[in-house]
Amino acid sequence: MILFDIHRLVPAFFGRSLALTAAICVSCFVEPVSSAEPVGVDFNRDVRPILADHCFECHGPDAEQRQAELRLDSRDGLFRRSVAHQNVVAGDSTKSELFRRITTADSDVRMPPSDSGRNLTATQISTIKQWIESGAEWQQHWSFVTPSRSKAAGVSTSGWVKNPIDGFILARLDREGLNPSAEADRRTLLRRVSFDLTGLPPTPDEIREFLTDDSPAAYERVVDRLLKSPRYAERMTIRWLDAARYADTNGYQTDGPRDMWRWRDWVLEAFHQNMPFDQFTIEQLAGDLLPDATLDQRVATGFNRNHRGNAEGGIVPEEFQVEYVVDRVDTTFTVWQGLTMGCARCHSHKFDPLSHKEYYQLFSCFNNIPENGRALKEGNSPPYVKAPTDQQGAELSQLTRNYDEAMKQLFAGRSKLKNQFSRWRNGNWKKQQDRIPDEWQIGRQLHLHAPLDSLEFTLVDPIARAHKPVRVTANGSVEFTEGRNGKAIQLSGQGFVELTEGGTFGYFDRFSLSAHVFMPELKAGTVVSKMLLIDRGAGYNLHITDEGKVQFNLVKRWLDDSLRVETKAAIPAGRWVHLLATYDGTRTSAAIQLYVDGVRVAHKANLDGINQSFASDEPFRIGAGNSNFYGRIDDVRIYDRVVESAEISSIAETRSLKDLLALPVDEISPLAHDKLTYFFWRVGGPKSLVSTVRNADRTRRALSEFRRTIPTVMVMQEMETPRETHVLARGQYDRPGERVTFGTPAALPPLLDEVPANRLGLAKWLVSSENPLTARVTVNRFWRDIFGTGIVKTTEDFGVQGERPSHPDLLDWLAVEFMESGWDVKRLIKTIVMSNTYRQLSQRQSSTGGRQNGDPENRLLSRGPRGRLSAEMIRDQALLASGVLTEELGGPSVRPYQPEGLLKEIASDTTYEQDHGPDLYRRSLYTYWKRTVAPPMMTNFDAAGRESCEVRQSRTNTPLQALNLLNDVTFVEAARVLAQNTLATGQSDLACLTHIFERVLSRPPGEQEQRVLLASLAHHRQQFSGERGAADALIKTGEWPVDTAVEVDELAAWTTLCSTIFNLDEAVTKE
Repeated sequence: MILFDIHRLVPAFFGRSLALTAAICVSCFVEPVSSAEPVGVDFNRDVRPILADHCFECHGPDAEQRQAELRLDSRDGLFRRSVAHQNVVAGDSTKSELFRRITTADSDVRMPPSDSGRNLTATQISTIKQWIESGAEWQQHWSFVTPSRSKAAGVSTSGWVKNPIDGFILARLDREGLNPSAEADRRTLLRRVSFDLTGLPPTPDEIREFLTDDSPAAYERVVDRLLKSPRYAERMTIRWLDAARYADTNGYQTDGPRDMWRWRDWVLEAFHQNMPFDQFTIEQLAGDLLPDATLDQRVATGFNRNHRGNAEGGIVPEEFQVEYVVDRVDTTFTVWQGLTMGCARCHSHKFDPLSHKEYYQLFSCFNNIPENGRALKEGNSPPYVKAPTDQQGAELSQLTRNYDEAMKQLFAGRSKLKNQFSRWRNGNWKKQQDRIPDEWQIGRQLHLHAPLDSLEFTLVDPIARAHKPVRVTANGSVEFTEGRNGKAIQLSGQGFVELTEGGTFGYFDRFSLSAHVFMPELKAGTVVSKMLLIDRGAGYNLHITDEGKVQFNLVKRWLDDSLRVETKAAIPAGRWVHLLATYDGTRTSAAIQLYVDGVRVAHKANLDGINQSFASDEPFRIGAGNSNFYGRIDDVRIYDRVVESAEISSIAETRSLKDLLALPVDEISPLAHDKLTYFFWRVGGPKSLVSTVRNADRTRRALSEFRRTIPTVMVMQEMETPRETHVLARGQYDRPGERVTFGTPAALPPLLDEVPANRLGLAKWLVSSENPLTARVTVNRFWRDIFGTGIVKTTEDFGVQGERPSHPDLLDWLAVEFMESGWDVKRLIKTIVMSNTYRQLSQRQSSTGGRQNGDPENRLLSRGPRGRLSAEMIRDQALLASGVLTEELGGPSVRPYQPEGLLKEIASDTTYEQDHGPDLYRRSLYTYWKRTVAPPMMTNFDAAGRESCEVRQSRTNTPLQALNLLNDVTFVEAARVLAQNTLATGQSDLACLTHIFERVLSRPPGEQEQRVLLASLAHHRQQFSGERGAADALIKTGEWPVDTAVEVDELAAWTTLCSTIFNLDEAVTKE
């Protein structure tokens, strides 16, 4: 990576496109927003904030901390009358105990106490007095009142009003003595709306089309086109991912990978199809509880499985199980209610009417998920579902049809086939003895075969499937004796056999172990193992206990990180017994099956929790592991797959086919019968039969293997027996108190009678027209995404401590309009961007009264929105402008360029496997997101960290941002590709410069910009002509092919010029 001198790249400043510098100094001037309400003291606006800041800590909603049984956050408390006095007497401050206590000269009774650091100012005391004297009208907190539609007041310039939004904005501007700004020019407006609706700038063709369309509906056609684009869905999704704390890893110290991208794709499709927001809500919070829930509805519930998961060893799972539920409660109420519900986890909320008990009533509906507080270190933690993509779904359907058809053919002649088999077994086999091999075995994916007639084994290369003989080592007392079939090894508890290669498996691998054992008496001993040679050592082993129970142990740490199962019944001593264990790689005890003499046997889990691979470098041993074996062992086999149940009898029965066929029919055991049947159907029977059966086997295996490739997604799921929920003292998992059931906060409308008391009921309550918050909170967030700041600036807090709306009536109008439109998101967005408010120039305007800068933060919307582009927009713009952007909706997360050694400092998973080809250039929405080390470019430009729910974006200016744009491979490569694509047009320098400006800034360069930049180009040409090595290194940045038809120094000069333009303030700003 090449570090450039910014002064070399930008030799001069020009026009309105000031270059970013390596040191940015920002000064902020903050002016309070004036109220939209009439003049006079208003309780919600003026009085409640004083009481909340100075009184609520001791006299607020938190009953445990409340002093003197005095409550000032409620109407009853504020106007309470006692024998001696009344807190507030409307109209008479002299009789109001509240006013007396805040004005008394006696420091012993004055409130707030002098040592509290919360003394009231004279202005605040005057405000309270004025409120009391004017009648002491009390109001419920504004956000807890159901919104109602109102009309804007009369305005000075009715012709400026294009839709109701403009009426509310202009009425406020009139009151403040401000004028709205003129409409932005068409280029600026098109660039603005393209970024706001798609996250990408317009193309030169789109600009020309808009500029040449003179019809009054030209802008509306642009808006409609953008809303229909898949890019719109991508733009909307990325902000939802921030709120949903979506990431590709678990977080915490280990921060292992997970797969939740199928949930992300569900969100993409929901926005693309304009799913009504109430349905969008219900399906994400409780899709699994809907009647006849579809797979898509279950996938949607991944919203509340996006939280972090702790996979560290030594944690208390119960503690983190509580943390996950807490996260769900807090996130749900932040996203849909705009309330800081988490403040009620340890005690009742200090400011909002949310009690400690109510918190755990809500907690209860998220506390019924069958999950373990200790997450899996790698991959998804249960519960999860397989979620095929559309393409996979089509392939799955075809494979299922193939299998069904194959089985239909097989079963069609089943009775005839049985008759054929009976005749063959009863003597016809003698007519075709040449087709019956002397030795026949199940050889598919046989990894290791140890007949134990000698110390020579057969090992199979897993890739080439080539067999090679390997010699093993005998340790201690090992003798050969009569076996189940031929010879076997005799062990006396003092010896074993080991092989230094083979048998290496981890916890994602499928494999099967098979062995025949003879124990003269029951005594603990390990049959086979690949483990540290100590009792309970790490690795895997097939072991027999003193009681004759068979154990299959897959161990990283014996006590807390292993899968350990044991048969419920004992095996007999004094005869040969066949043991077979299979493991399917899904990391639960259910992944293990045990067979004794060809029959699957019941087993119990001694420990069901493995979180790290049990792969071991130890030798593969026969007769040693947890303890040494006493008895005989014969015919050990390892398969690198799960042996199918139909095959097991053929492995367990060691006698040859001819020996079995020579037996009288009544002496053929079930095991022998199954082996003969398997052979006849798949090898020795009529060709048509063999072909039909093998086809059925192939289609079944193809279907099974394909299902393993289908991605999973973690989902919500109810337990059959509900888990009890208790109020947790101080929020601590191990301090349960009163038992509670689901309920909603008393300060908000009650739960509807017809809805269930579970997550589905909660979801329907949230989108009820009676709920005062959901619609307000949601439209405010969409407004913020477009204007940079919400009507309520504190997007995350609509409570008492949050900021009041700058335009309360507008917020309520939008909320009601949103609900009455059927929660139509696209309609809401279109209404906003079609307004004249949105279309204004972003430059500051003078007021009608002559005041300059009367709206410094643009809270009154006296001008259009302006702000730095978000992190993903900055990167995606460079990809689009250069022509390398890969546009594909959805799919697995990708790994674009990142700094070398990015992950080296974290505890685990330190390798970053960068993608190549088209995946390098996908939109930032799809970038692999590791919580502990988020993509540096994204965090440099203030992207959400995704550790927890974030609904309010920050904007900073730092030198790192300038350095990032100048040196990051993505931007250097984009500059080079833009340069070489431009030069390929064969145009003049000025035409090439204009082309670049159009692609990056959506406008042609001005005369001064032309002079400065062409002079800069000449400077770079001269410099690179003498520094061919630097030029060559520059243009080889990145993997996109270099156009060798262009001279190296010429391409380097234009690359530097393109980098300069990418770094302009205008390039990273929405005007």
